Amino acid sequence: MMRTSAGSGEPPARRPGPGPDPNDPGLLSAAEVGLLIDLYELTMAASYLAHDMNEPAVFELFVRRLPARRRWLLVAGLGPALALVRSLTFGERELAYLAGLGFDAAFLHYLEAFRFTGDVDAMPEGTIAFANEPLIRVTAPRIEAQLLETLLLNQINFQTMVATKAARIVLAVGGGRPGAGERLVDFSPRRDHGTDAAMKVARCAAIAGAGGTSNVAAAMRYGLRPVGTMAHSYVMSFPREEDAFRAFMSDFPQRAVMLVDTYDTLDGVRHAIAAARATGVRLEGVRLDSGDLLELARGTRALLDHAGIPDAQVMASGNLEEHRIAELVAAGAPIDAWGVGTDLGTSRDSPAVDGVYKLVADWQGGRWHGVWKDSPEKATVPGAKQVFRRDAGGTMCGDLIAMADEHHPGEPLLVPAMRGGGLVHEASLAQMRERADSQLAALPEPLRGHDPDVEIEPYPVAWSQRCRTPGHRL
Repeated sequence: MMRTSAGSGEPPARRPGPGPDPNDPGLLSAAEVGLLIDLYELTMAASYLAHDMNEPAVFELFVRRLPARRRWLLVAGLGPALALVRSLTFGERELAYLAGLGFDAAFLHYLEAFRFTGDVDAMPEGTIAFANEPLIRVTAPRIEAQLLETLLLNQINFQTMVATKAARIVLAVGGGRPGAGERLVDFSPRRDHGTDAAMKVARCAAIAGAGGTSNVAAAMRYGLRPVGTMAHSYVMSFPREEDAFRAFMSDFPQRAVMLVDTYDTLDGVRHAIAAARATGVRLEGVRLDSGDLLELARGTRALLDHAGIPDAQVMASGNLEEHRIAELVAAGAPIDAWGVGTDLGTSRDSPAVDGVYKLVADWQGGRWHGVWKDSPEKATVPGAKQVFRRDAGGTMCGDLIAMADEHHPGEPLLVPAMRGGGLVHEASLAQMRERADSQLAALPEPLRGHDPDVEIEPYPVAWSQRCRTPGHRL
């Protein structure tokens, strides 16, 4: 509860921290993440504590409706989210701030000793998911579970949005099939919504299959392949385009990919070839960043082949997204690698995943009781749930949302992720990428398409009988 004094005594005296800094970059330490929370979660938690309402409860994170222009989601963000949950604390400065907001001593003492002690079951990163399917299930004392709401939604919604977009681009690069992700490079950090977003975008793109990133910080942090060529400003800094190419090749002979569209693109290709001959450096490739990419790629490929360097790659960039890439791939454009920036990092055509985090059960009188909402368009189904996925010949053919203690044919998608506050499921990026690749390969072929205006049969997701029968759910 929020009060300045109470029977439990005054809030513990705490040293004030430094004052607000309007230029703080906004990055949060483990202690500061404790306040990445909506105020109402703290007020509810304080009230629960005051009324001795901290019995076990179950919350589920799910998406009621798929985002616009999306027929499925690729789940991401679990690893970073649970790393934050595991380290979640309330430090001295944060507690002093909450004391200033009027929270009482009993609640502040509770937060001072806070550590998450509950269980988390979740779909592993790289799993395909659909509307109403729980992506994460939290079972913990009510206050602990409630305090995770904003943090989990912040992490899972954004990263799932980006991973889904990246997966769509990977499918486009492969002509509707997975496995071509190595040809995709994340070019997004200059367009991403902040430093944290830039890091998460690179990680999520890698889960979806991307082969590299221009973000050096993310490459170092996550073990990704750093990729880069040069900017137009570099070319314009030299008297002649060929002079720029010769200088770059001499300085970085192992990275000889030339940006050739500063002036005339095909002349730029010729100058790159001439610079390679003059320096004796092998031309690794060229990058096209503007113009008619189909015709320019064809002309570029012809020039490179005629020069006797058929293994030099053609890379394309410049406002690319999956629809344009799919068109170019279908037209047979001889493009070997794709740098995608703005649309990858912002998911411009569908920029939000509207996940929600809802209480579905609590422990009363020695047993679980289902909890649900009946409000229009926001109704929930009570009880802890599991998702069972069936396949036929390696192709996904239907999901069933059931009670967690039910047994049905198919693979249960939620697996133990935390037990007693400790991690029990960890995966490498390679494992996440492998899962995403196999999940994309298992998608029914019509669902791999990119045009949302083309009507197709939606993927079948059903509810078990117990989920559909009020009074028989638990």
